[in-house]
Amino acid sequence: MKHILTEGKEKLMGTEFQGTTILMVRHNGQVAVCGDGQVSFNSVVMKGGAKKVRRLHEDKIICGVAGSTADAFSLMEHLENRLTMYSGNLVRAAVELAKSWRTDKILRRLEAMILACDAKHMFLISGTGDVIEPDDEVLAIGSGGFYALAAAKAMLRHSKTLTAGEIATEALKIASEICVYTNDNFTLEVLETVPSKA
Repeated sequence: MKHILTEGKEKLMGTEFQGTTILMVRHNGQVAVCGDGQVSFNSVVMKGGAKKVRRLHEDKIICGVAGSTADAFSLMEHLENRLTMYSGNLVRAAVELAKSWRTDKILRRLEAMILACDAKHMFLISGTGDVIEPDDEVLAIGSGGFYALAAAKAMLRHSKTLTAGEIATEALKIASEICVYTNDNFTLEVLETVPSKA
């Protein structure tokens, strides 16, 4: 399976939190991660400027999270701890986090998903123990993930001149026009990539 997307709905004490949209794109020597800022509680927008995309480990890793707010930031903290433990090795940190997330009694109750990248790798990390690296250089999670993913794939196929950041921002803008749980208050982070050896 190339992509895993979540509808971004978590239940807590009979109420429903609606998720966000996070998109990751690798293109033209860059990898970009873009996320919206909306936090919704049932049908109410609680906050419009949440920052769900952050740099970790000496700014060499970019991470975006979707899911219930406390769970998402708890998982980001666990990922950062593993990055420190494994000297910034994202592959090892992602695998160890996924293993712990699946087996730890407390961690496995956390309802969120993570996109993480460095200059060489990009991963989706899920609570089912999956660490997925895409075939086609784009990943998306959250309630507007399908819309952002489709828009980004179309731009990747038909534009050779746009940057990764421009594609990620424009795709998320399209998602925000369709998904009521995604706004247009974006956080964008970009890394220069390391060319793969043929």
